[in-house]
Amino acid sequence: MDVIHDQKKMKTVQERIRDFEQHQYDERLMELYGDKERLENERARYIGALKMYESLYGDEPVRIYSAAGRSEVSGNHTDHQHGRVLAASITLDTIAIAARTEDGMIKVVSDDFDIVPVDVTDTVQNEPEESSASLIRGVVQGFKNEGLDTDGFHAYMTSEVIVGAGLSSSASFEVLVGTILSYEYNEGRVPMVDIARIAQYAENVYFGKPCGLMDQCACAIGGLITIDFKDPSCPLVKKVNTDFDAFGLSLCIVDTKGSHADLTHEYAAVPAEMKAVADYFGKEVLRDVEADEFYENLAAIRNRTGDRAILRAMHFFAENERVAQIVEALENKDKQGFEYGIVASGNSSYKYLQNVFAASDPQHQAVSIGLALSERILKDHGVCRVHGGGFAGTIQAFVDNDYVSDYKEKIEQVFGEGTCHVLKIRPEGGTLVLG
Repeated sequence: MDVIHDQKKMKTVQERIRDFEQHQYDERLMELYGDKERLENERARYIGALKMYESLYGDEPVRIYSAAGRSEVSGNHTDHQHGRVLAASITLDTIAIAARTEDGMIKVVSDDFDIVPVDVTDTVQNEPEESSASLIRGVVQGFKNEGLDTDGFHAYMTSEVIVGAGLSSSASFEVLVGTILSYEYNEGRVPMVDIARIAQYAENVYFGKPCGLMDQCACAIGGLITIDFKDPSCPLVKKVNTDFDAFGLSLCIVDTKGSHADLTHEYAAVPAEMKAVADYFGKEVLRDVEADEFYENLAAIRNRTGDRAILRAMHFFAENERVAQIVEALENKDKQGFEYGIVASGNSSYKYLQNVFAASDPQHQAVSIGLALSERILKDHGVCRVHGGGFAGTIQAFVDNDYVSDYKEKIEQVFGEGTCHVLKIRPEGGTLVLG
């Protein structure tokens, strides 16, 4: 029997708890979270998850898995048009204590709620359904579509990835399910890019959210990556060799407390309107349209698509080029060029992409408030932009290291204690933490 499948060599829940209490896994935790100040909290978090697992399923041999959250650094809403993105795996993650069961049933308890068990032999779903069970069902079907093995497992999952805040909690969940299936039934050999693609399939087809592939790639692959989706069946993924510390900047994600719930129609309108512009040229996506040709035909396109679609297309063409410029600045250790690109990206999202607040709900503009306050607080100490899908949730700020405590204190006076997360780039995305 392959070691990856040999449960006799795996440690039980109680053995794992003992090892965590004796600090035997501190080195592994440092690899994932990179911060000694977090070690005590992470130890307690993993021990708590193990105890929850034991209360649900008993003291048995288990593995521990993790999937990162993500921070999009540039390329706002470019992925679904087969554009370029720059994104990072971050140290907020979703973890799972899991064991294979080989009974054909996937049973997951996640934080405080049970997910309806999924039968891996019955994954046909005629209509999209916004539920965690649908995402699991979609990942299983995605594995089947690729000719990969699937079977049952039970797990307890807990997440630090803020739900409805633009850090891709759903993508982290999907990638985690895919990572478990990869290691439990496919010897851990499924490439993370493939797991990302399967996760996107689950979200698009089974959950009904028309997302691009960036969220899943950034949660799955790890590190700071640039992705070119010109051929979405084979995205070009490149690690960016840089260190934010070289710029003297910290990555801060601020949760403005606006939820993404009930905003699916706002998200869906972005790719739909961009594709309407592409359709004018007989193309599927804007990546296949030349920017010059777009501007030459702008008046005629307006008559067909309306003005917001035009502005969103303008954003795409500029943002797609901006990704390459920001990557170049990172690799050349050009702090000024990097910050200029971040500001330009944020301004374009606000003015042209228009995903800072929901047009259907203008009375609630938490992201707008967050950006305005950040500019006032930071002045020349950093830069900020809307983060992720937008409309609600989080903003992103790159703040001078010696000003982080000031920024955090002042922004949390408005949004509440614990809303400003000072993060690190995480080298691993979806991963087996302890086998």
